[in-house]
Amino acid sequence: MRLPVSARKEHSRHKKATPDRALGLDLGGLAAAEMWIKVFAAADVVRRAQAEALGALGLAPKECRYHLVSSGRLWQLREYFSEGHGPVVLIVAAPIKKPYVWDLAPGLSAVRYCLSEGKRIYLLEWAPTQSGNGNAGLADYAGRSIAEAVASVLKATGETKLFLMGHSLGGTLAAIYATLDPRHLLGLVLLGAPLCFAAGTSKFRDALVLLAPRLSSDVDVVPGSLLSHISAVASPRTFIWSRLADAALALSDRTTLETLARIERWTLDEVPLPGKLVEDILRLLYRDNSFCRQTLSIGDEVLGPSRFRCPTLAVVNTADEIAPLSSVAPFLDAAPVRDARIIKYPGESGVGLQHLAVLVGQKARARVWPEINAWLEKHSA
Repeated sequence: MRLPVSARKEHSRHKKATPDRALGLDLGGLAAAEMWIKVFAAADVVRRAQAEALGALGLAPKECRYHLVSSGRLWQLREYFSEGHGPVVLIVAAPIKKPYVWDLAPGLSAVRYCLSEGKRIYLLEWAPTQSGNGNAGLADYAGRSIAEAVASVLKATGETKLFLMGHSLGGTLAAIYATLDPRHLLGLVLLGAPLCFAAGTSKFRDALVLLAPRLSSDVDVVPGSLLSHISAVASPRTFIWSRLADAALALSDRTTLETLARIERWTLDEVPLPGKLVEDILRLLYRDNSFCRQTLSIGDEVLGPSRFRCPTLAVVNTADEIAPLSSVAPFLDAAPVRDARIIKYPGESGVGLQHLAVLVGQKARARVWPEINAWLEKHSA
């Protein structure tokens, strides 16, 4: 998929563009916004139907047993069944798509690995966005909701502290919370989670800022398909060509083909997001880089690296365009945290999306997760 010629010229000159027109999407006016939202909402329905069809073929997620222990306005909390007595880990799922990417199937499950190592695992799952609930933004997700979930886990376990773990934007939300209120945290584990969004940080960031529409305040709910579409245009190598290449290489490998099919099913399982959250992510994080620039306002607090002191382990896939090393290291370098470590992981084939490799890759399971487990054990002492 190629960008329109005009968009490519503007991008190459590093000029300030009008992102909505670059994609042919003008979401500034109410009528235009309603039209495009309806188009992509219909696409959500189609893609979810495709996901269900793949599920009927035996590719539905095979998750570990869990039950819901509490919930809030925007979230619900999973507790996974475990006989372990190790440290408590609260996973903050990314708000984009569904959280079972953490637990696709035996052998493709970060949750299952952590349980096998004796950890007590909870997962903060974001509730489906309903019409009229689109005014929830970054402060509601990274501030109030995570704080409520942390309090619920501590009450359920009787512990005073826990670990936060997050992948992608789930990790970004967890890092914002850890900056806001680290009192109850033993440490933070970030997996492919960008913290710095400065210009030139990554090609994906620069293209996304150029292409992403500026949402009108009247946009209540944003279909997941709209974000998938924009992401594919911003980084076709990540979201299109690498997936096709992996599929072609795996034609003679049934196990890898099944893995790719399960991941494909997950990518089709779209969820809508609050309009304000999407606008906050695009404007405050990606366009303004406010978190790394020390200007992110959450409630009455202004957050940035100078307030970040939580012990942190960050895993960076060097083959990932979405959250490269340059989107993590500058933030940690600028923070006064005395205990921060970055694990560089070269990625692997057979995972479709390199951004997911740390969660589903076999090499990641064999090489990266033992290091994560050792770090958790060390910092729980």
